[in-house]
Amino acid sequence: MRPFGSPKTLQQRRQHAIELLNHGYQPVEVAKALGVNRRSVRRWKSRYHIHGHKGIQAKPVPGRPSKLTSQHLERLEKKLLKGAQAAGFPTDLWTCPRVARLISSLFGVTYHVDHIGRLLHMLGWSPQKPERRAIERDEEKIRKWVKHQWPRIKKKPAN
Repeated sequence: MRPFGSPKTLQQRRQHAIELLNHGYQPVEVAKALGVNRRSVRRWKSRYHIHGHKGIQAKPVPGRPSKLTSQHLERLEKKLLKGAQAAGFPTDLWTCPRVARLISSLFGVTYHVDHIGRLLHMLGWSPQKPERRAIERDEEKIRKWVKHQWPRIKKKPAN
């Protein structure tokens, strides 16, 4: 699995690891300092000794380039933060099909619904399930019941 971060960021991390190793730090200490696996540090060290700086250079990101630029992603996130109702949907729940429609209307770019989750994860969003609550729910009655009735019927008495 490819580590998170741009190729430039990953290369800087590897260069920093090599600098620390050259200053006498052990691979385990470098790994802990950089928050990476010790095996990665040893692999970087080996590549550096065999190939020099070329061994730890950034490689191009595999796969197709994103259809959305970083400016598009910033604008998308601002729209998402305003809520689904502000974008013209009947409820304030963002779903992958809704986000796909929003992207299409804002940028003229089509994404398959199955890929929207990855895009949102890249932006730091995670899937959430809305709490389902009855419209007739009376919070005050529930609070009273929990305070007075629940302790009475609970098997183990409160201390």
